[in-house]
Amino acid sequence: MYDFVVVGAGPAGSRFSRRAAERGYDVLALERGSVGEPLACSGHVSTDIWGFTPEGAREDLLQNEVYGARFHVGGPDSDDYPFYKREVVSNVIDRVGLDRHLAEAAREAGADLRENHSVSTVEEHADRVEVTATGPDGTETFEARMVAGCDGPVSRVRRELGLPEPGEKLQGVLGFSAEDDPGDFVDVHLTAPRFFAWRIPRSDAGVEYGLAAPPGSEPGAKELFEEFTAEYDIETGEFCAGMIPVGPADSVTSRRGFLIGDAAAQTKPFTGGGILYGMTAADHAAREIDPEDPATLADYETAWRDDLSTEIRLGHWIRKCYSLPEGVQKAGLSAFSGEIGVHMDKPSSFFSKEHLTKLLSRS
Repeated sequence: MYDFVVVGAGPAGSRFSRRAAERGYDVLALERGSVGEPLACSGHVSTDIWGFTPEGAREDLLQNEVYGARFHVGGPDSDDYPFYKREVVSNVIDRVGLDRHLAEAAREAGADLRENHSVSTVEEHADRVEVTATGPDGTETFEARMVAGCDGPVSRVRRELGLPEPGEKLQGVLGFSAEDDPGDFVDVHLTAPRFFAWRIPRSDAGVEYGLAAPPGSEPGAKELFEEFTAEYDIETGEFCAGMIPVGPADSVTSRRGFLIGDAAAQTKPFTGGGILYGMTAADHAAREIDPEDPATLADYETAWRDDLSTEIRLGHWIRKCYSLPEGVQKAGLSAFSGEIGVHMDKPSSFFSKEHLTKLLSRS
C-alpha cells in the first residue's frame, strides 16, 4: 500500500510528490497524459518560482525578464498606464519545460510517477483509498492511505470525493505569435468582461496573447480572443483553452483525501495564476499531513489558509476594479501608475512600507 496516490503531475502535484517522497513517504503519482501537455496555462510568473525548482532550472526555462506592466482601458492604440520597478518584477518561462523539471525532481526524490494513466474512480474507506486508473497496460486499482487531488480545475478527484466546487470558473484562451519581441513590459487590457486580456513578450520564443472571461459571456472567450488579436493585427495559429478556477471552497479535504492547486482553486483571483499558490500549498500539505492520521488533514487546511487567504481575499477586491466604469478605471490607473513596490503574487504588498514610500514620493 502506498502512503499517497497523487492524481496529476502539474506543478502542485509534482511539488507535493517530491516533498512527500523527501520526507520518506511512498508516493505514486498518476498523470493523465504526458507531463506538461497539453499546454493550458500562461508562463508568466514571479521570480519566486526559482525557490521551488531544482538546481539549473532557471538556465533551461527562462525566456524573458519583465520589469513592469502597461495597463490599457481599451485596445492597443489606447492610452497606457505603466507600473514598473527598477529591478526585475517577473519572469517569462517555458511552461511545458517547468512541468517536466518539477516532475523529474519528484522522480529523483523517489516518487513513482507514471504518465498516460487516466483515473476513473476514487473510493474512500475507513483505513485506505482505492484509486482506479487506466494506463498503457490496462486498468488497475491502487491502494493508498490517502489520495491527493492535483488534477486541475475540472478535478475527477474532487468529484469522486464529493468535495464542493470552486466559487467560479473562467474560460481562458491563449495563443502564440512568431514575433521576436525582447520587450520587458507586459500589456494588460481591461476589456474582457469581469477579467482582462494580456500580451506577454517571450523574446525569440514569440509573444503570448491571452484572455479570460466568464462562461456564457456574449461574445464568448474564443470570439473575444479573436477580436483582441485582430486589434494587434497578428495571427497566433492554434490556440490553447482551459478553465481557470477562482475562489476556494470552504473545505478542500475529505476523510482520506485532499486537493491542491487548481483542483482546490488556490489561485490569484485578479490574474487567475496558480502556480506559486499551488506549490506553496503543496509544501504545507507535505509538511502537515501524516497519511496514517486523517486528523492531520485539518492541519493542512489551517496552514494553507493562514498563508494564502488574505492574499486571495485582497485579490478578489482587486478584481472588482476590472468592472468599474471606464472613467473610474482611468482615473485610478492614472493616480497610481509609475514606480511601484508591489509583489505580483502578494496584493498585501500594496500596503508595504516600500510601496507606500514610492506613492508618497510621487505626491
